[in-house]
Amino acid sequence: MKDSREDIDPVESQEWQEAIEDVIARDGADRAHFLLDKAVQQARAAGAQLPFSATTPYQNTIPAEDLLEIPGDAEMEKRIRSINRWNAMATVVRANKQSDGIGGHIASFASSAVMYDLGLNHFWRARSATHGGDLVFFQGHVIPGIYARSFMEGRISEEDLLKFRHETSGDGLSSYPHPWLMPDYWQFPTVSMGLGPLMAVYQARFMKYMENRGLIEKSDRKVWAFLGDGEMDEPESLGAINIAAREGLDNLIFVINCNLQRLDGPVRGNAKIVQELEGSFRGSGWEVIKVLWGKGWDDLLERDTSGKLRQLMDETLDGDYQTFKSKDGAYIREHFFGKYPETAKLVEDWTDEEIFGLRRGGHDAQKVYTAYKRATEVQGRPTCLLVKTVKGYGMGAAGEGQNTTHQQKKLNLEQLKAMRDRFKIPVDDKDIDKVPFVSLNNAQKAYLADRRQELGGSFPSRYTGAPALEIPALDVFKRELQGSGDREISTTMAFVKILTTLLRDKKVGKQVVPIVPDESRTFGMEGLFRSVGIYNPLGQQYTPQDAEQMSYYKESTDGQVLQEGINEAGAMADWIAAATSYSNHGVPMIPFYIYYSMFGFQRVGDLAWAAGDSRARGFMLGGTAGRTTLNGEGLQHEDGHSHILAGTIPNCISYDPTFSYEVAVIVQDGMRRMFAEQEDVYYYITLMNENYQHPEMPMGAEEGIKRGLYRFRKADKPGKKHVNLMGSGTIFMQSVKAAEMLKDDFGVTSDLWSATSMNELARDGQDCARWNRLNPLEEPKVPYVTKTLSGTDAPVICATDYMKNYAEQIRAFVEQDFTVLGTDGFGRSDSREALRRFFEVDANHIAAAAMHALYRAGSVSKADMQKALKKYEIDGSKANPRLS
Repeated sequence: MKDSREDIDPVESQEWQEAIEDVIARDGADRAHFLLDKAVQQARAAGAQLPFSATTPYQNTIPAEDLLEIPGDAEMEKRIRSINRWNAMATVVRANKQSDGIGGHIASFASSAVMYDLGLNHFWRARSATHGGDLVFFQGHVIPGIYARSFMEGRISEEDLLKFRHETSGDGLSSYPHPWLMPDYWQFPTVSMGLGPLMAVYQARFMKYMENRGLIEKSDRKVWAFLGDGEMDEPESLGAINIAAREGLDNLIFVINCNLQRLDGPVRGNAKIVQELEGSFRGSGWEVIKVLWGKGWDDLLERDTSGKLRQLMDETLDGDYQTFKSKDGAYIREHFFGKYPETAKLVEDWTDEEIFGLRRGGHDAQKVYTAYKRATEVQGRPTCLLVKTVKGYGMGAAGEGQNTTHQQKKLNLEQLKAMRDRFKIPVDDKDIDKVPFVSLNNAQKAYLADRRQELGGSFPSRYTGAPALEIPALDVFKRELQGSGDREISTTMAFVKILTTLLRDKKVGKQVVPIVPDESRTFGMEGLFRSVGIYNPLGQQYTPQDAEQMSYYKESTDGQVLQEGINEAGAMADWIAAATSYSNHGVPMIPFYIYYSMFGFQRVGDLAWAAGDSRARGFMLGGTAGRTTLNGEGLQHEDGHSHILAGTIPNCISYDPTFSYEVAVIVQDGMRRMFAEQEDVYYYITLMNENYQHPEMPMGAEEGIKRGLYRFRKADKPGKKHVNLMGSGTIFMQSVKAAEMLKDDFGVTSDLWSATSMNELARDGQDCARWNRLNPLEEPKVPYVTKTLSGTDAPVICATDYMKNYAEQIRAFVEQDFTVLGTDGFGRSDSREALRRFFEVDANHIAAAAMHALYRAGSVSKADMQKALKKYEIDGSKANPRLS
């Protein structure tokens, strides 16, 4: 078989090439693309097996003749940029002089200074009276350069720079972008690599959602995400790029700094990361713009009549490109240009210094500016810029292009002098060991001020002026407060009723955002399909299979439900976008994200942490929660630990309610705290699919529900044999049943306590203990759980559907004898009754535990203890469920 790449008729080939050139000259590149696409279709229809390539040659996407002039004073900007590089380096070096080992990063900003400088000077608009402002995800490791820029603008003082990574005083500069630590400055947390690109996609998507629903004006706002090529190995980095293309997010721009290095060495030593990423993004439908070579290469490429330079660029591996920049011009002449006689001839009259001075595209301001400008003009699809740079650019022997450069925190005297001389920094030899910060002169300051004024003001800056919402009063949930009567319902069903009530509310209904992965019907939420619709920017261009049914699958451009498919991470990123809308759009939204609890914090724990850092406000609902409630699903589905995970996030408030009125109180109070009082907290509420009767809310229970514990039922006539039975979620119903069994079988009376939040009880107790330790001469504070249980010496038996540690965390604050039952171990499939028996949290085990506590206290006899063990079928030789 002939090699398909062999040119059997060069004359014919030349005619085809000339024809295409003529079409481009006459009708433009789009017409040429159309004709070529038709030709390819015809060839494939005829059976030709055409190879697919999602990549283009290893060259700049934008030709040299299309470069744009940078508006303003390019030389002034270059000078300011050089000073910025120095101050960024000085920020890290001085921090480590002050506190050895405090860390920080020099090389990342050194490689990307041009990209950030151009964005801040020409593209990133601040929020103003006339513009909503752009959203920028800054790469976490570059922020010394962003602080240094703010120092030059006068936003940050020299004293502030000296507090880089010294945050405990409350006024330091955070190690990375952290809205929690710098709430007026940073918009997004980004250093948990991979989450930035994922969250950026969904921020851009949510912006379109808000526009299509008429909640914000349609505008030219952009979401920019600055990423590292090594970061793109995180699964989340590429996990949502198809969604961005599918929904036509032309408000989204990825800028990937391709310095070819990750933390320890090359990203793709044996390959080419730029080409790999181009294939991924172009194959997903993105516009891709490559900025690989600076202007110095343009002349060489124009003189490359043999095509060997282009061939050499294509075949050289990233590992070699990295090595070249760590060497010198002589090495590059020999090992790169010297590979072919044709390429050696191109630079035969060049000095070694001129060869080494050839820059990569990311260090050429005009190339980057032109790429940025084109990216902002793309319509109908997102854009990815692949910008090639040198990690540690300008650091010389201190780390330029070296494997160790990411860890470089200090520079010796000679390295400081070399960097000073390279960028012409005005620092005398006598002062250089102090690594002084360099201020701008008046003309430079004025220039920066003018640039930012033209773009609306300071950047980065986080908006904190969103209006408070008027939250419905608790009595709007009257049905839930009154109970279900004889009807049996689940807390999931109660929540859906609450959500439906909120969606109909005239004041906040439009701002409610229901979010769900592909489980709406599981949670009984399919009624929302028809009432408010599922958001789809294309609307519904097909006839749904269930169109004749009441709750048919309805999609619309202004739909309110965000239905993310089987995609917990995407749904969580959607929720974060909605939960931070009050800051990013100035419009507070009330998101409710409901999902399988097991796939919640466990699946997206890092995003849940990022939500806390982002000062997110909203509700996460863990459906079918508990280790024994979701019968039939087993180990991979049953949740016995999500509340423990929720407790690791300082501003996450978590509840495990049993009754519909508890859910109503918690949701209403959460809305009050987050959207009326504007507290930066968010709520995690577990919901169950088990049906039972829900009583009316007891008088005076509201405060206890919110605090985490209240007495559900007091014994009519407490006897000498008396216990306190405590529980949460559906397991509290087992405690209620156990109370009846104890009374009937042994005459034991019980007070019943609903513990809606062990996490909140524990935090309150720990806060009291801390205050008492720090203020030993003051009147001691008493934990809420201690006060609430005071007045009784009876033992407390606490049972939940979660690991014992969930309830164990309040043991120090319970003065009575305290027994904890929980569901430690892997989940498994069976009936609820069998599961609760297996995990020892059913009514029998609760009653037996109560008898054991009374037996130890001497309140019941040995005979009664033996009788209880037999009656409740307690097997002392049974294997531990945690280990079995």
